[in-house]
Amino acid sequence: MKIMKIAALTAVFAAQFAFAQFKQTPLPYAYNALEGSIDAQTMEIHYTKHAAGYVTNLNKAIAGTPQEKESLFQILSKVSTLSRVIRNNAGGHYNHELFWTMLTPEKNTRPSAKLLKAINETFGSLEAFKEKMSKAGADRFGSGWAWLSVDKNGKLFVSSTPNQDNPLMDVVEEKGTPVLGIDVWEHAYYLKYQNKRADYLAAVWNVLNWKSVSQRYEDALSKK
Repeated sequence: MKIMKIAALTAVFAAQFAFAQFKQTPLPYAYNALEGSIDAQTMEIHYTKHAAGYVTNLNKAIAGTPQEKESLFQILSKVSTLSRVIRNNAGGHYNHELFWTMLTPEKNTRPSAKLLKAINETFGSLEAFKEKMSKAGADRFGSGWAWLSVDKNGKLFVSSTPNQDNPLMDVVEEKGTPVLGIDVWEHAYYLKYQNKRADYLAAVWNVLNWKSVSQRYEDALSKK
């Protein structure tokens, strides 16, 4: 009888996720891979609790709606017409899926020549860009994100959004295709850095995956 009950419960659980529109991508490194900059406990909680919650709640929110058959990009492009629950969780899912790829245990990655040229032309230098990006994150009141994006003309720009909004959404003032996003919600850094957000933002550059950022930049340009 117990075996039958367990089998039945397992079947119900599996059915809840069998038709889920969105899923988490496996983390591309161990939780402790970024130690020194981002601690293992933060990474594990961030990935298994916060990010997992966004995708679970998004799938619940779109169940039985037209958005169940739409891509994440389609949803984000018209969030102004959708519920706040969908907006928050669709943004949360997209933002975190991008964020994991922005980080790497590989040391000393560098921007591609093409991206570095664009950064220098837009911001003056790589260091000036880092300062501008870090400032966008530090100045964000409350929770949110700092972004490097490509606009409709193929130009780079730095912006910041509140909560789980991002530049793909039709509700933001500065729209574009994100190529780098830095999470400045407290859950991304508080266990290690407490209220020292600036220290966290400085540490992120030590584990930034410039290869991924460069590839996203190339992909964004190819769609212009």
